[in-house]
Amino acid sequence: MASDLQRLAARTLCVGFPGTEPSTGVLELIDRGVGGVVFFARNVDTQPNDVAALTTLLKQRAGDRPLILGVDQEGGRVQRLRQGFSELPPMRALGSVNDPVLARKAGEVLGSECRAVGFDLDFAPVLDVDSNPDNPIIATRSIARDAEVVTRLGLELIKGIQDAGVAACGKHFPGHGDTNQDSHLTLPTLKHDMQRLEAVELPPFRAAADADIASIMTAHIIFEAIDTQHPATMSQPVIHGLLRQSMGYDGVVVSDDLEMKAIANNYAVPEAAVHAIAAGVDLLLCCHTNELANESIDAIAQAVEDGRIPRERLEQANRRLDTLCQRFVVGPVDKPDLACLDAAEHRDVVSEIRKRAEAAALDAGIDPTEIMESIVKPT
Repeated sequence: MASDLQRLAARTLCVGFPGTEPSTGVLELIDRGVGGVVFFARNVDTQPNDVAALTTLLKQRAGDRPLILGVDQEGGRVQRLRQGFSELPPMRALGSVNDPVLARKAGEVLGSECRAVGFDLDFAPVLDVDSNPDNPIIATRSIARDAEVVTRLGLELIKGIQDAGVAACGKHFPGHGDTNQDSHLTLPTLKHDMQRLEAVELPPFRAAADADIASIMTAHIIFEAIDTQHPATMSQPVIHGLLRQSMGYDGVVVSDDLEMKAIANNYAVPEAAVHAIAAGVDLLLCCHTNELANESIDAIAQAVEDGRIPRERLEQANRRLDTLCQRFVVGPVDKPDLACLDAAEHRDVVSEIRKRAEAAALDAGIDPTEIMESIVKPT
């Protein structure tokens, strides 16, 4: 039987699995007590009723405890749920329309359709300001190149998603908009001073923190003005210092996938997990390799025993996860109501964005996050 410390450590992991049926590995991790499961296109390339059946099965496996089921449903190029779902244009198209009411409606579409098939957490919206046209990873995923527009419309998207009963997640803190490298492949460094960060990168996240967003995702980027050694995901000055103390954010901080090359090429994943928890992250994405997830749980528990992580830090992460679960996580649903999926009013929202958006903003492009499928074979 797992110790109390092992259960606390396991709760901080959010894991993935291959295919459209639960793997033995992910079921064992749920039994071990992981806090969540993240879904990718590989898991939901089916009809909506099949997706709902899969989420129900995983929640049933967790028994009486809450299990956070998350998915990247941004609109545009990063949109896992497609067959039978509304397909929103890229967020840049929404930004070009620059209508807060329409942004709120778009958030409601995302949230209600995620909720209908059993998801509790939508890893959206992107709050990065697209200030670098050579950025290979953000581009049209960003609402705009203007921080004020990203802030104003981002808050409406958050409101729409969360009003629909789904936790939103602002990403990628402190800002992935001005890199010319892809953190799936390498570890970028941003050299801007704090004055520039406060003017461009940080305002959308500061506003989201003030607006009670349920979660914020970290960036695998070194921000030299704050920490010259560690990427934000593993940086105590970035997470505890800037986000927690300076911005006053007390919601759940989620890491981006620890198996991305920005982390995995420079650190052992379990050691990165220890550093991230110590820095103030509450939920760690380990999306592909179940063995690494198990090793990360062991490493976190061992770090507490060794005194490298205070037990209170782990308990604090669990309390924040409790709060998110109380607000947004539901149990298994026997008969899901799928009537809202691609409903007429949702199609109207999509049509209005497309009709009013700048033509260039409608080109979604290829999903840059799916590159992980070719880098890491899920196990």
